[in-house]
Amino acid sequence: MIKTVKLDSGIRVVLEEIPYVQSVAIGVWVKAGAVDEEPAHAGISHFIEHMMFKGTGTRTARQIAEEVDNIGGQINAFTGKEATCYYVKTLSTSYRKAADVIVDMLTDSLLTKEDLDKERQVVCEEIKMTMDTPDDLAHDTITSMVFKGKPLGNSILGTPSTLNKITHNVMADHISREYTRDSIVISIAGNFDEDDILGYFDDKLTSLTPSKETKKHEETAYEPSFKSITRKIEQAHICMAVRAVDLYDEDYYAFSTLCNIMGGSMSSRLFQNIREEKGLAYSVYSSHGAFSSDGYFNIYAGVSHDKIKAAAEGIKEEIRLLADAGVTADELESSREQLKSNYIFNQENIATRMFKNGKNVTLAGRTFTQEEIISGYDGVTMDDISRMIGLITDINQYSAVIVTRDRVDIKKIVRD
Repeated sequence: MIKTVKLDSGIRVVLEEIPYVQSVAIGVWVKAGAVDEEPAHAGISHFIEHMMFKGTGTRTARQIAEEVDNIGGQINAFTGKEATCYYVKTLSTSYRKAADVIVDMLTDSLLTKEDLDKERQVVCEEIKMTMDTPDDLAHDTITSMVFKGKPLGNSILGTPSTLNKITHNVMADHISREYTRDSIVISIAGNFDEDDILGYFDDKLTSLTPSKETKKHEETAYEPSFKSITRKIEQAHICMAVRAVDLYDEDYYAFSTLCNIMGGSMSSRLFQNIREEKGLAYSVYSSHGAFSSDGYFNIYAGVSHDKIKAAAEGIKEEIRLLADAGVTADELESSREQLKSNYIFNQENIATRMFKNGKNVTLAGRTFTQEEIISGYDGVTMDDISRMIGLITDINQYSAVIVTRDRVDIKKIVRD
């Protein structure tokens, strides 16, 4: 059973007790990510995440790591488009020691100039790593293109130029504005005592600002765009994407089912055509990038430089076939069972449960039961799939990026 409690401080706590395990996963979710940033300070949310591990008034960076290691725990964090999460997994008997570290990080990080200067270089190396990883570069680029003119198009990492503008005061002001109690969700899954853990968090994080102002964004209409990026690499990386449904849309289950039919498994259409029949790619798949307010459908293929056009033609062939003939009842049933199984498999990991619950309460304000999710997939009909097909079969609505050795006219390849 999943339970959500609102503390007197305004912080929400979502609990999923799993008594047959001996561990607990705790995540502090903050509804603050790339979408909340000004262009001049792009990447600040991710930079803050790094800086939270650099030391507090009572713990050095080494002590933060050692205290969690000494109890056999695992601590980490990540920043996304819409939220940041700091999390720890530990034995149930040691949860207070682990939670103390995260609470200290969030309330007493020093953010010294020396640490800022050092960590800024670390983040710049992370940016270089992404730039040197062509498939990551292709995915990051297509996301920014599909959501150009929307906050979701903002870069999570930022650039060396924007990072250089982030000083102690800029970072402290951003934390004060964004790390507010009404934007924080503490997600806990595993073996724990509810009264004890709620009592522990009752007076924690109360030093943070109570609430944040609602932002208003001016957004531009979607226009397909194209980009060719050259790198000295042995393989070309293609992404083709179009806007789709968001994470909480009533059509989410139907669209996810269709996406899986197209390229979510080894039996999917793209895999069977591009890899198995034509032998053009080792990696080819489709994915549904879904956020709280929007989403996109993305097709990726990694191919030899001399196979770019053939791979694009194979992808378009599958899109045309989908438009002309739809899907079969067998494909729908197979995809449904795959997605339900993947969900159940993930439920066997307490950290995954913590992430799922924390994300949903942070972004949607509610949790979703296992029965609700299974019912969502079971309820998808052929008519639902037919409606979703129209969202991804107009090739003129696709944006595309290619990372390759020699510049190519990707627009011409996709549109012809």
